[in-house]
Amino acid sequence: MKIAVLSGKGGTGKTFVSVNLAVAVQSATYIDCDVEEPNGNLFLKPENVTVTTVHTLLPDFDADKCNGCRKCVDFCRFNALAFIKGKPKVFPEVCHSCGGCVLVCPVGAVTEHGHPVGRIENGAYGDISVVTGVLNLGEASAVPVIRAALADGLTGKRHSIIDCPPGSGCPVLESVSVSDYCVLVAEPTAFGLHNLQMVVEMVKMLNKPCGIVNNKMEDPYEPLEDYCRQSGIPVLCRIPYSETLATLNAAAQIAYEHDESSRTLFDTLLRRVEAEVKP
Repeated sequence: MKIAVLSGKGGTGKTFVSVNLAVAVQSATYIDCDVEEPNGNLFLKPENVTVTTVHTLLPDFDADKCNGCRKCVDFCRFNALAFIKGKPKVFPEVCHSCGGCVLVCPVGAVTEHGHPVGRIENGAYGDISVVTGVLNLGEASAVPVIRAALADGLTGKRHSIIDCPPGSGCPVLESVSVSDYCVLVAEPTAFGLHNLQMVVEMVKMLNKPCGIVNNKMEDPYEPLEDYCRQSGIPVLCRIPYSETLATLNAAAQIAYEHDESSRTLFDTLLRRVEAEVKP
């Protein structure tokens, strides 16, 4: 089963839930798709790490062959090409590496070269495979690195836990697209509820089943509870606002391994998710 863990905003505890859920599974793959700021490896501390560079393809133009027909520029729906001073120019930040410009060039003036955009780090924490995507600084799109991380991480393990980026943009859509179930981590605040609603709309658009984890909870936040009831979305578990959990997280310790109540909580969460996905 492929379980995506996501949230409408940063700081809700998405990585906390992802890491502890992976440890509860035991024989799992943890895939960190929050490639702009991955931090699951701070907790899992993988060993025997191997690194693979992720490349995208960018067009090169042979000025001697180019006849100025502009077919490549007209074809590019992303406006990544412009015809300037008699020759095509590429804007790498918006190029989607589709290869269309190579195909439509009638004189073979366009070739492609690899452009490094990030890396994939593969390691292990006990029986947990840890796959971490890391986007290079300054790169505009996280999607190619996320795709590479998912390609490396979706193996034959019992479950794959996908730690998604925050929000509901293109990187989140890419991370969620392969999932069987979405765990939505929410915080009991007005801001948290607003962003949760946007994520719920996204997973419904993708026809993904989902449930909510209410994290950092002191007293019940009634607007959030009402929203879940009215939307028919199950609250999978409620994680208390706890000094013990805060201390463990600050020390990059895995709560499942050091706190009995957390172990019980995440074992229960795993059983709830498995029950939700069963036909």
